[in-house]
Amino acid sequence: MKTRTFRSPDGMNWQVAVRVPGASNAMVVFQGAPGRDRYAWHINAGAEARDVTARLDPAAVLASLGDDELTRLFRRSVPVSRPVPAVERG
Repeated sequence: MKTRTFRSPDGMNWQVAVRVPGASNAMVVFQGAPGRDRYAWHINAGAEARDVTARLDPAAVLASLGDDELTRLFRRSVPVSRPVPAVERG
């Protein structure tokens, strides 16, 4: 699973991963200090959104998210109510 680092407006570093891809959306998970993980939904308006059998590519979604979009998603994010599995480094 691909990740990237994001620095939130308060200066904290987060590892960002894309999970649960669907045809028109994907979960963007911000992994920070233990117990502080957050998530938000990225909505895609591309051609895949009109094909219910399609699935977004998590790596492509992550690559398409610029810092401005990540900041917007972070501001809209909510705490994860259960632990997120550790990100695989590779």
